[in-house]
Amino acid sequence: MAYQSVFRRYELKYLITHDEKKLITDAMSPYMRLDKYGRTTVRSIYFDNDNHRLIRRSLEKPEYKEKLRIRSYVQADADTPIFVELKKKYQSIVYKRRIAMTERDAVRWICDGEPCPEDGQIHREIDYFSKLYSPLHPSAMLTYEREAYAPYEGSDFRVTFDENILYRGCDLSLCSEVYGERVLDQDLIMMELKCSGGIPLYLAKLLSRERIYKTSFSKYGAAYVKLIFPEIRLSRDSNKKEYILNGSNF
Repeated sequence: MAYQSVFRRYELKYLITHDEKKLITDAMSPYMRLDKYGRTTVRSIYFDNDNHRLIRRSLEKPEYKEKLRIRSYVQADADTPIFVELKKKYQSIVYKRRIAMTERDAVRWICDGEPCPEDGQIHREIDYFSKLYSPLHPSAMLTYEREAYAPYEGSDFRVTFDENILYRGCDLSLCSEVYGERVLDQDLIMMELKCSGGIPLYLAKLLSRERIYKTSFSKYGAAYVKLIFPEIRLSRDSNKKEYILNGSNF
C-alpha cells in the first residue's frame, strides 16, 4: 500500500454554507479536480485519558499540541488497512506522521497494549506518546462525508469539504456503521485549505471578496464542548445530588 507517511503543512479552516461551497467549487473548477480519493466517508477514533487531558489542553490553544487517532476511509473489517496517525501542531504548522496497518493490528497495538508488529521511527514516536499520556483509550468517534480536491498540475495544495459531522462516545470501532449526534448545524460545511506555502491567488481573492474568514475549529474539540463536557457535567451533578440525598454531606 503506497501512501504518504509524513506531512508538514498549514491547515486553514473555514465554516461555510452550501451556497458558499458552490461559489468556491465553481471558481476552483478550471484549476482543481476531485483527487484520487474523491468523495469518501471518513471514520476517526480519537484517543484520550479518563479526564480528557489531550482535548482539554488543545482547547486552551497552546503553542504546541498533539493528538492520536486511528482512521479509515471505508467501513473496515479486521483485515482492512487503516491509518494510525500522530498529529502535532506548533506555531500554526501541522505535522502529521502516519502508518498503515490492518484494523486488527492497530487495535491490538493502540487499544490492547500489545507490541507493534513493526518497528520504525514513527512507530517509536507513537509508542512514546502512548506512554507519556498513559492510560489512553478510545474516547470519541467522529464520522463525516468528505470531498477532496487537488490541482491539475500536481502541487501539494489540497481543498477538502467535510459535511454531516457526527460524534458518538460508544461503539468505537472503524468496523461499525455511521451514526451519532450532529456536531455542526446541517447547513454548515467545514472547508480546509491544506498547503505548505501560500494559497492560490484566485482563491484568496474569492474568499476576501465574499468575506469568508478563517476560523479555529476542531471536530473533536467541537464534540467535546457541545456534547462530551455537558454529559460529564450532568453526570457529576447527578452524583453530587445523590451524595447529598444520601446524607453523606453531614
